[in-house]
Amino acid sequence: MHKAQQKTILITGCSSGIGRETARILRDHDFHVVASARKASDVIELERRGFETLLLDLDDSLSIQSAVEYIQTNHPNLFGLINNAAFGQPGAVEDLDRATLRAQFETNVFGTHELTRHLIPLLRQQTDARIIQISSVLGFVALPLRGAYVASKYALEGLSDTLRLELSNTNIKISLIEPGAIDTQFRANALIKLQQNIEIEQSRHKPNYTLALQRLSRAEPARFSASSERVSKDILHALTAKRPKLRYRITLPTIIIAQLKRILSTRMLDKIIGNNG
Repeated sequence: MHKAQQKTILITGCSSGIGRETARILRDHDFHVVASARKASDVIELERRGFETLLLDLDDSLSIQSAVEYIQTNHPNLFGLINNAAFGQPGAVEDLDRATLRAQFETNVFGTHELTRHLIPLLRQQTDARIIQISSVLGFVALPLRGAYVASKYALEGLSDTLRLELSNTNIKISLIEPGAIDTQFRANALIKLQQNIEIEQSRHKPNYTLALQRLSRAEPARFSASSERVSKDILHALTAKRPKLRYRITLPTIIIAQLKRILSTRMLDKIIGNNG
């Protein structure tokens, strides 16, 4: 049984990376964490690590409804929701079929939105509550061959900014976390999605895909990448600060790109990004 004074946080996508590390750090700071994952094997591993768990698949409305009912019954004092679960689908825009683009949005946008909207009434009942949206540097700038993921994160940012305005007269505070490259399994999962859903051999972008396959296959962290722990520290601040930031930009490239977007023309920024995509 968790302590009565502990604040309860629901985190999605805790199988690895940012989700799992955030769950650990928040527990160390005396939060009560409900860690969710899509696969039963990952839920078992989280239970082994001592977390209260939920089997939650954002692509499945029944799974979302079951999770919401569980939280409503067992944690009516829910303090925070951290929407972390997501994946990246690589591929040039012209190579994305409708089903592949839809799958990207089902997890990164539609499922996240569905879970959030059903928990907002519960969060509104608290004297203080937080919603943390894990976005990306690609939530405010585009890169070649990342169109599906960029579109999903732009959508998440748009929904989050609108929701923040709509909830401005409530107790709920919303923060966007915008990391750059993070040393997680994200690249390995993206590699699988690229091979599964993009017809590389038939594409005019094949040379670029060859480079992307090499990049995504590397074991070493990407240049200027940060650890999951670094992201988790900003999430902790967003949960504990009296006046949390609206956006937390993580990694040097993310900070630089945000500044460049403010001062450069779109054409100038295109030249810089197009040469570094």
